[in-house]
Amino acid sequence: MKILMVLTSHDQLGNTGKKTGFWLEELAAPYFVFRDAGAEVALASPKGGQPPLDPKSNEPAFQTEDTRRFERDPAATAALANTLKLSDIDHADYDTVFFPGGHGPLWDLTNDSNAHAVIEETLAAGKPLALVCHAPGILTKVKAPDGGPIAKGRTVTGFTNSEEAAVQLVEVVPYLLEDVLREQGAKFSAAEDWAVHVVQDDQLITGQNPASSKQAARLLLNALGEQAAA
Repeated sequence: MKILMVLTSHDQLGNTGKKTGFWLEELAAPYFVFRDAGAEVALASPKGGQPPLDPKSNEPAFQTEDTRRFERDPAATAALANTLKLSDIDHADYDTVFFPGGHGPLWDLTNDSNAHAVIEETLAAGKPLALVCHAPGILTKVKAPDGGPIAKGRTVTGFTNSEEAAVQLVEVVPYLLEDVLREQGAKFSAAEDWAVHVVQDDQLITGQNPASSKQAARLLLNALGEQAAA
């Protein structure tokens, strides 16, 4: 079982002068769900190499057992320091794809044609995939086979407007993913702020926030198992 995890390469939080990137828990928790299940995990990003970590995600208040384990794990840290360049990857070689969030994807992966192709072709091949927190925003630029929005008519979740308001970044982010997904005809499902909330619509799995990343990874493994048993 081979799993591709795609991280952001974007490190600027709009015009605030502050740094952003990927959210550590959203990488670490799924990474160990996959690896502990015996999967071979590859990390990729648009630019390759070391992707930017949102510094806030490694503050004591946001550290978890999984983030601490990740930082102690030589194989994990080496993979993170040397992510593959997304454009060089043949994603057909992987059984599934997982997109961690953080605010970074709102700027780069949302507009990255390689990321769009990964999602479009993975779904077209009948394989499951998952996106969590801000990563579901990438779906806003992904097309269905008929040329319409991939999320139209699908039940999805992601970082909610109220959660964006809680972190005081509504005026900073390039778009509010909840708004755009709703405008595109998605059935946007939301739980209370910061609650674990994951939804699956056929092959597409989405998680609302960092706390949802582990459950999204487990659901993705279940989808792979069901597919293998079919």
